[in-house]
Amino acid sequence: MVILGLFKAAIKSLNINRWRSFLTMLGIIIGVAGVIMILSVGAGAQSLIFNEIESVGSNLVSVLPGASDDEGPPASAMGITVTTLQLDDLEAILNNDSTNAIVAGAGYVQGVANIVYQNQKVDTTFVGTTESYPIVENANLISGRWYTEVEDKGLSRLVVLGYQAALDTFGDIDPLNKKIKIKKEIFRVVGVVEERGSTFFGDLDNQVYIPLRTAQKIMLGINHISSARFQIDKEENVPAVIEEVKRIIRDQHDIDKAGIDDFSVRSQAQALDVLGSVTGALNFFLAAIAAIALLVGGVGIMNIMLVSVTERTAEIGLRKAVGAKPIVITTQFLVEAITLTFVGGAIGIIIGAFVAGLIALVANYLGYHWEFIVSISSILLSVGISVAIGIFFGLYPASKAAKLNPVEALRYE
Repeated sequence: MVILGLFKAAIKSLNINRWRSFLTMLGIIIGVAGVIMILSVGAGAQSLIFNEIESVGSNLVSVLPGASDDEGPPASAMGITVTTLQLDDLEAILNNDSTNAIVAGAGYVQGVANIVYQNQKVDTTFVGTTESYPIVENANLISGRWYTEVEDKGLSRLVVLGYQAALDTFGDIDPLNKKIKIKKEIFRVVGVVEERGSTFFGDLDNQVYIPLRTAQKIMLGINHISSARFQIDKEENVPAVIEEVKRIIRDQHDIDKAGIDDFSVRSQAQALDVLGSVTGALNFFLAAIAAIALLVGGVGIMNIMLVSVTERTAEIGLRKAVGAKPIVITTQFLVEAITLTFVGGAIGIIIGAFVAGLIALVANYLGYHWEFIVSISSILLSVGISVAIGIFFGLYPASKAAKLNPVEALRYE
């Protein structure tokens, strides 16, 4: 009952100076809202990445150039160019008798360019890949065909358009057998991929696909590939295929010890684990930055409580003169500080969740599978931090109020 009375008195006291109380809480509101928003958006982005990877299938194995450990991705996954993976490595894997569990494999390179058809110009990403791409990526055609291995080896200027790229370039015109310019080269359209939507990694419908060797030799002037992916017949065969792929590439690169690999082989499950650790660490780092605002808010609360002690010196003296113990005075001001931070934290949670919900709504409207996640743990963490800040920064003003001499306090003007 005593504590309840103190909370009622605290709310009454704070209500007298509403704007001052609100401005005092502003740092806490911003800090808590930032923490909630960042944790929620981070969880939503993480779910988006996981869903995109899982939607491709659990029986995929990827090979990336560059070494990595079990805790993180290779440098090539971060956008750094690594040239250790070659088309010969892909062919050696596919032609090896020990990799019969591999249904299909595709190599990849890519670049950015314009598609030009008559007076129409469209920005796009061209993907150089092999004839097995539709099998590996489950990409179906709505018209035309895919280029063949023979056409790839012959450096043919053929192109398969993504759904949106075809629509933006040709509109209602049938694009098959039409000629378009990509950079300075003329390509003939042989197929159009069905609508696949946007993913975290880009807009699949705005891509165009050309033979891998054409992309390497003519468009980019390179000899390496950016990555390779393999479709495995059964999920239980994935671990054995990974080990066999590692052995073949080590033979290709004359690597004797596994510790000096210049490549990385990962299954979908392993990729999810790595991405989970990376995104989790990033979320924690961003939340820690947002939490700095909580410290600023705590300093503001301590300042305003010191002002409140000064303004209410006579009141404190009167209460002590009629028998109020120091612990009661301390508790009263401490409860006021905790109330400030608790109310500020509650408002911050509401604002943070609202903004995170808007972000999720916009992301889903744009076609991304973005989950709105506000976890109970993040709410409890924010409330706990708010109360802890109230106690920490309110303790000194409360202690100062309790130590006032009642006689001097009564004479204070």
